[in-house]
Amino acid sequence: MEFTIKSGSPEKQRSACVVVGVFDNRKLSLSAELIDRASNGYVSEIIRRGDMEGKLGATLLLHNVRGTLADRVLLVGLGKERDFRDKEFRAAIRAAVKLLNETGSYEAVIYLTEEKVKRREVAWRIEHAVVVAMDAVYRYERMKSEPTEVRRPLRKLTLSVPQRSDLADGERAAAQGLAIAHGMDFARDLGNTPANVCTPSFLAAEAQKLGEDFPAVKVQALERAEIEALGMGSFLSVTRGSDEPPRFLVLEYQNSPRKAKPFVLVGKGITFDTGGISLKPALDMDHMKYDMCGAATVLGTMRAIAEINAPINLVVLVPTCENMPSGRATKPGDVVTSMSGQTIEVLNTDAEGRLILADALTYAERFEPEAVVDVATLTGAMVIALGHIACGVFSNSDTLARALLQAGDDAYDRGWQLPLWDDYAEGLASNFADVANVAGRAGGSITAAMFLSRFTRKYDWAHLDIAGIAYKEGKEKGATGRPVPLLTRWLLGHGEPVAS
Repeated sequence: MEFTIKSGSPEKQRSACVVVGVFDNRKLSLSAELIDRASNGYVSEIIRRGDMEGKLGATLLLHNVRGTLADRVLLVGLGKERDFRDKEFRAAIRAAVKLLNETGSYEAVIYLTEEKVKRREVAWRIEHAVVVAMDAVYRYERMKSEPTEVRRPLRKLTLSVPQRSDLADGERAAAQGLAIAHGMDFARDLGNTPANVCTPSFLAAEAQKLGEDFPAVKVQALERAEIEALGMGSFLSVTRGSDEPPRFLVLEYQNSPRKAKPFVLVGKGITFDTGGISLKPALDMDHMKYDMCGAATVLGTMRAIAEINAPINLVVLVPTCENMPSGRATKPGDVVTSMSGQTIEVLNTDAEGRLILADALTYAERFEPEAVVDVATLTGAMVIALGHIACGVFSNSDTLARALLQAGDDAYDRGWQLPLWDDYAEGLASNFADVANVAGRAGGSITAAMFLSRFTRKYDWAHLDIAGIAYKEGKEKGATGRPVPLLTRWLLGHGEPVAS
C-alpha cells in the first residue's frame, strides 16, 4: 500500500473517500464539522437521526455528500473524547481501513490522524496509522489454490496532518511506520508458513534473500559440521531426532557512523516442536509451527532496521531446527555439554528452546555486544501469567529493561517485567550435571529465564518470552508479527528510553 502525507481541508479533497471522526454522544470532530458546514448541516442531520452515535469503531459510509469533492465520506466512531488514547486511536484507524478495503474505496484521505491523542505527537499518530493500516489488510494465502479476491482493494492512503509545518515529520514517520509494517509482514509470513515448507533450510534461504534485498545485511548460514565445530552440544541435542538438518544463522548489519558496539538479537527457531520424546498432546499441536516466531521476529526486525537505514550496528543470531522424536532423539535424563562448557541434564525434551538459545547466547559473546536480547515462544506459563496482551521481560540490567518497556509502550507492543531473583534458580539444581533444563511447574517462565541467565553473565541481557503474543487463535488464527515494533523502537533509540 502507498502512503502520502497531506495538509488541507477535508471538503476540498478529490478522493474516493474522506474519513472523519465522530465522538461519543454524537459530537463531531473538527474535520467532521468542516464537512458538515460544507454540506449545509447534512452530516449533523444524519447524526441527529441516530444513524451514528460515535461509539468506538462504529462506521457509517455516506455517498455524494453535497459541498464536498470526494465520492464518499466515511464517519468513524472515536468513543469518548476524554478517553481517546493509544488503544482508541488504533481501533478507529483499523475500523476505517477494514471498511475501506471491503467497500471498493481503492484510495482515501484519512483525517483521524489530526485528532489529539494524549501524550502523542503528530509523528506518533502517523507512524501508528501506517502500521495499523498494513496490519488490517494483511492476508496469508500463499498455500491456497485460489486466493480470496478483493474487489478494488485499498491501494493508497493519504494521512492528514494539522499544519503544513508537520509535513516533513509526517513523511519521516510514515516511512518508519511502513518499514516496521514490512518487518511485521515478513515475520508473519514466516510464522504462518506450514512446517513442511518452513524448515531450517527454508529459514536460511529467506535470510539469504533478506541479504540480497538489503546489501548492508551480511548473512551466514552455518551447517551441522560448523555447528559441531563450535561445540554447540546443547543446540545439537535438540535436533538429534529430526531428519531435517539444523542451521545457525548469523546476520550482521553495520551502519553506525562510529565504531559502536553492536546490539545482538537472538531468536528461537524451532520450526516444529513435537516435544521430542516428552511428546506433546495432539490437541493444538499444529500451533507448534509458530515455535519459530522468535526467529521470525528478529529477522523481521533486521528487515525493518535495514529499510530505515538506521545508524546502528546490529547482529541477529538464529539457531534453528526441528524437535522430533526418533530412535536418535535426546532422552529425558541425558546430559549434554553446552558451548559454554556447562553441562545440562535434560529432564524434559519439550523444554528445548532454552537449549538452543543457551549456545546462541554464548556465541553472542564474540561480538562484545552493547546489549543482547533474546526472543522466544519459550513457556506456556507465560500465557497463564500475562495472557495475550504483553510479553514477559526478564533482564540482568534494570536500565535495559526500562528501555525495552518504554519502547514497547511507545510502539503499543507492550511488555511487563518479571523478577530474576537467585531464589528461583534453586529448582534447576541437578545431581548429575551443572544444571537441569527445567524446574517445577511453579514460576515456570521465571525458572526458564533463570536457566538462560547462566549463559549471559558477560553482557547486559534481556529475555522476551513471547508465547502469549506471537500468534492468535480462533477465527483470527495466525502470526502477529510482534514484537517487531517493540524491538525496532528500542533499537532506533540506541537502547535508551524512546521519547513519545
